[in-house]
Amino acid sequence: MAHYQNLLVAIDPDEEDQAALRRAVYLVRRNGGKIKAFLPIFDFSYEVTSLLSQDERMAMRQSAIDQRVAWIRQLSHYYLESGVNIEIKVVWHKRYHEAVIEEIIEHDHDLLLKAAHQHDMLESVIFTPLDWHLLRKAPCAVWMVKDQPWPEHGRALVSVNLSSEEDFHDELNRKLVRESLELAAFADSTEVHLVSAYPSTSINIAIELPEFDPTVYNNAIRGQFLVAMKALRQEFGIPEELTHVEKGMPEDVIPAVAEQIHAGIVVLGTVGRTGLSAAFIGNTAERVIGHLKCDLLAVKPDDTSEHDDHDDED
Repeated sequence: MAHYQNLLVAIDPDEEDQAALRRAVYLVRRNGGKIKAFLPIFDFSYEVTSLLSQDERMAMRQSAIDQRVAWIRQLSHYYLESGVNIEIKVVWHKRYHEAVIEEIIEHDHDLLLKAAHQHDMLESVIFTPLDWHLLRKAPCAVWMVKDQPWPEHGRALVSVNLSSEEDFHDELNRKLVRESLELAAFADSTEVHLVSAYPSTSINIAIELPEFDPTVYNNAIRGQFLVAMKALRQEFGIPEELTHVEKGMPEDVIPAVAEQIHAGIVVLGTVGRTGLSAAFIGNTAERVIGHLKCDLLAVKPDDTSEHDDHDDED
């Protein structure tokens, strides 16, 4: 987390309260770095007004940009006056998510923050199509922010993949834990938990193989996961009581544990192509994300290009 120094905040054009900007300010006040408040805008009517010359259309476009810059500056005035380093940038672009991704690539932003909307009745986080585009295609870590203050004595829940024999999963596990511990070092008493889900026996196996003992199989699988979890937690000095190895599907286990421990954020790994190509974040991550009720930090491996065809972390 300490290496996140060049933050890009995707501004919500329809909200006066910018939760993602608030979270970014929280981070840089404790961790250093700089913030760019970024907003792509577009009004098709400005492009098709045949009665206006090209210069007049450009002037109208610039006027709209200037108005939005002034609006963001007003929203940010308290932070700016307190000395927080915030650059404000508004661009004219037809596609919001493409503008954001292009900005990340051009200026080497290492963390994107965007507000996720909350369903008041269920307290669940609602991800819009724009959110999914950014989660899938952004070439840097993405922090989806729920509209609530960072909890005092909060907890970070790190989802780790203990089932893969591939080296890059082990490397990504370590990266997730390391960055979460760095977050805990400067956030307000954040406690880091680890979670991994292991599969239960398929009922088809038990039916087709009468001599098969599902209890023995489940215990063996759980044992393998516990050994792997022990090695990982000991490497980083995490107490055993802060680790969770549970039977079930990741999309059920991870949100349930997050709610049980009152996690302020879930940290998980994603794998996908960078830039504007047909990226993906992995089937497991997509299913997990849709069930969360807290902030989400989605982190890619250090070299995503090598792992485009693999699934994500649990």
